[in-house]
Formats: sequence, C-alpha cells, structure tokens
Amino acid sequence: MRTLTLALLCLSLALPAAAEDKKPATPAPGTPVAPPGPPKLTPADVDKALTAIGLSIAKSLEPFALSPTEQNKVIAALKQGLSPKPPQLDEKSQESIRDFVQARMAAAAEKEKTRGSTYQQTVAKEKGAAKTSNGAIVVPIKEGTGASPTATDKVKVNYTGTLVDGKVFDSTSKHNPPAPAEFPLNGVIPCWTEALQKMKVGGHSKVVCPPEIAYGERGSPPVIPGNATLTFDIELLDVQKTPPPPPPADTPAPSTTPKIK
Repeated sequence: MRTLTLALLCLSLALPAAAEDKKPATPAPGTPVAPPGPPKLTPADVDKALTAIGLSIAKSLEPFALSPTEQNKVIAALKQGLSPKPPQLDEKSQESIRDFVQARMAAAAEKEKTRGSTYQQTVAKEKGAAKTSNGAIVVPIKEGTGASPTATDKVKVNYTGTLVDGKVFDSTSKHNPPAPAEFPLNGVIPCWTEALQKMKVGGHSKVVCPPEIAYGERGSPPVIPGNATLTFDIELLDVQKTPPPPPPADTPAPSTTPKIK
C-alpha cells in the first residue's frame, strides 16, 4: 500500500516538473501577464497518460509477486474503490494488508537467498574466480595495469548491476546523462569496498556480491529484493588517492634552514 501511494505521489510530482520545463520566457517588467490556462490534451494524450498511470501502479505491485488470480482480485478491488460508493477499509483490513505484505516479502526473500546461494557456487567455479575474506567473488575479464585503490580512495568506474535472473537494476550507461560514476570506495556497499581493491586501473571484472555484504535481508525495494545476490560488471577507469590530512594547527612547520654543526 505504501509503495502504491509512493508511485502515485511520484507521478503527481513528475507532471508539474515537466510543465516547468516548458514554461515561456519571463516577460519584461510591466508587461501584462495572462494567467496560465490548463494544458490542451488530445485524446491520444489522455490515453497515453492513463496507460502510464496503470503501468505505474503495476510496477509498484511487482514486489508482491501476485498470481493471476490475485491480480484479478486487486483489479476488482480497484474498480470497487473507484465506484461512487466505495467500501471503507476498517482496522482489520489494514492489519490484513500489513500481514500479507510481510509474509509475501519474507517468502520472496527466502526464495532469493536459495537461488542466490546456488548462483554464487556456480560463479566461484569460473576460471580465475577469487573470493575476498567476506565472500565477494571477483572474476577478472581483463587485467588492469594501473594502481589498485585503497578503501579511502575515490574511484571512477563504469558498471552494470544485475539480479540473479539477469534483470538490470542500475547501470552508468542508463544514467542521465550516461557517464562514469565517481565515489569514495568506503562510501558504498562493503562488497564493492573489498572487491575493487583487488582490481587495477584499466581492469574489467565481474563481481558477485552475497546479500550479507550488499543490501542484506531487507534489500532496497522495489528495485532490489531482500536477500538478493547482486552481480556487477565493473570497469575501473581511475583512482584518486586521498591526500594526507593537514597537520594540527598548533604543529610548527618544519624548518628549511640547514642545521649547522
């Protein structure tokens, strides 16, 4: 229910943002300004918007993995809710929603854990695969020749992240605009902090992250389910070493005058 509300809220916020991009230039001082009228929508515009609303609602329901029968019940309830006299939700109904969500997400997380474990065992047998101390699996695709980062360095990377089923959940190629990502290595999930220290600039690796050193039991809904094993295709483009901290203010600067014996 919360994800559905969030989806509709995001949709409502997106519309004024889009309108803001199309607003005319500011008129000169003293020029009379007519109040803005409502946008003129063609039947095609209306159809497109209604389809987008339906798809947004469907997307928000993905984490619940509804069966066809369950989907039909949800659709029927939506129609009831849009009727002139919709049924009201009582306290028991609210509790049933909460219990359903918790049970469905727990079942999905357990399923994700099982298939993730099997996937990790398969990848660990690939040629060149190596495990870090906490279980991240690094499979070199191309060896780099530059420096390796430390945990406190800033890295520049191209990457694509996928779930066990191959679904892409994030990629620098899909950012707006597409561009490499830069961040301190100790400011991301522990899997990355460990795995990238095994790489060198110019290197390209597949990194598999168990949930314990990624997003854990809770995941990052609705994109990453609980207990998800994540795979990242990573190119390490550059490393920026962290400069040493400045000396304390009360520490005298070292003398450049040679000592006379």
